Amino acid sequence: MDVILLGPPGVGKGTQGVLLADAMSWQRVVTGDLLRAAKDAGTPLGQQAQQYMSIGELVPDQLIIEMVKEKLAALPAGTGVLFDGFPRTEAQASAFSMMLKAMGRKIDYVIVLEASDEVLTERISGRRSCPSCGSVYNTVLAPPQREGVCDKDGTPLFHRADDTVATVQNRLNVYSTETEPLIAYYEGSRATVHHIKGDQGVDEVQGEVCQALGV
Repeated sequence: MDVILLGPPGVGKGTQGVLLADAMSWQRVVTGDLLRAAKDAGTPLGQQAQQYMSIGELVPDQLIIEMVKEKLAALPAGTGVLFDGFPRTEAQASAFSMMLKAMGRKIDYVIVLEASDEVLTERISGRRSCPSCGSVYNTVLAPPQREGVCDKDGTPLFHRADDTVATVQNRLNVYSTETEPLIAYYEGSRATVHHIKGDQGVDEVQGEVCQALGV
């Protein structure tokens, strides 16, 4: 099963993605992680991406698609994949769909997590992430067992520079303009789209996500 998690920044995609991937033994694909791993490993794709990143330019969509393709090709047959926050634009979604078709795959479900701007602002300012395993916590909604430390591997958590109140509105505007149209895109495809309220507790959201996916 291949699933996309969509939703505005701060809605809980990272938290739900990690929980679901762990519970179902699925591969969670986050393009930011792929970029960092490829760059650190010095792979051909990573070297190409670094050329753009080093001068502050966005990595081209096709290069991102190639990294995702490389990741999928390396997975054991039958592995379920959870695409967390990808694709981000209709152009990416179109290229992504063609790539999946060529690989004999397709998106089965799209989960859209939703919440008000007020809730998202509060969540973003309290979000903390693990740079090692990618786990995401929230100081109010889902704090780690030990303050400032990842429950899984003990790595100190960090507060992303763009997880501040001052940058929230711009990020929400970008989502509304560039990513929200993907909902209509996938509703017009053969994927099943489910809308879930993301302003509930973590366990409640997880339960509704699992119910929507039938897992």
